[in-house]
Amino acid sequence: MKHSGAVVRLGALKLLIHRFAFTAMVVAAFGLMILGKADAVLAERLRAAITDAVTPALNVLSRPAEVIADVADRVRNLAALHAENEKLREENRRLLHWQTVARRLEDENRLLRRQTHAVSDAAARYVTARVVADTGGAFVRSVLVSAGAAEGVRKGQAVLAGEALVGRVAEVGRRSARVLLLTDLNSRIPVATVGARANAILAGDNSDQPTLSYLPLDAVVEPGQRVVTSGHGGAFPPGIPVGVVTAVGNGGPRVQPFANRHRLSMVTIADYGLDALAVSAESTGQAGEGP
Repeated sequence: MKHSGAVVRLGALKLLIHRFAFTAMVVAAFGLMILGKADAVLAERLRAAITDAVTPALNVLSRPAEVIADVADRVRNLAALHAENEKLREENRRLLHWQTVARRLEDENRLLRRQTHAVSDAAARYVTARVVADTGGAFVRSVLVSAGAAEGVRKGQAVLAGEALVGRVAEVGRRSARVLLLTDLNSRIPVATVGARANAILAGDNSDQPTLSYLPLDAVVEPGQRVVTSGHGGAFPPGIPVGVVTAVGNGGPRVQPFANRHRLSMVTIADYGLDALAVSAESTGQAGEGP
């Protein structure tokens, strides 16, 4: 009977605590607010003491959560690594296939050159220069580079960013040169589409996407086709990557250049031994000079 009476009293105490717990917490909160207004230093010390007392418990409680989060991250990383590994395996298989194809084509090309006594192209000479200023504006698309006549730069030479054509040298100084970009209104580059092999002129119009002009009437140009230099006119050698066709409309097919002019920092000026543009520019300048 004594045991049952103690249990009853304990249950009544728990019920009383649950009933008045919220009220006690509200009263304690108001008391702390009043204490903070009355004595800020004492309130700050009290908060610091409570924080010090609670921090070890929070540290212990947070460890399981950290472990679970770390395990979840590891599982996600393993899944991502597995998918990436499969992707790399597939890419490796494709690369091995194309490596075999490239070697076979190289052997065939070497054999055909030997049988036809083909003359190899002269080795190109390259000069790497830094883009020091973007002189473009609303009506001009050009940049200045830190290489000039002293480094062997001449008018008409091709300017590359990586493997892609950026434009051509338009003006040459002693230690600098101005590069006319593909998107400039005065830029005209002989090009051809890959696959259909439709020859055309890439004409800049000061927009980010120049147009293909003078296409053959039976030419089939579709979005996604790559555009390279055709080699016509003696300006550039054939096969330099230029861009990709993005749209075909009434204004003519639009080409997105591979080289982004807004991200140019270093360019390569290539001397292929083709002087057509340089000779043309020089003769034009001489013709315009008076006696």
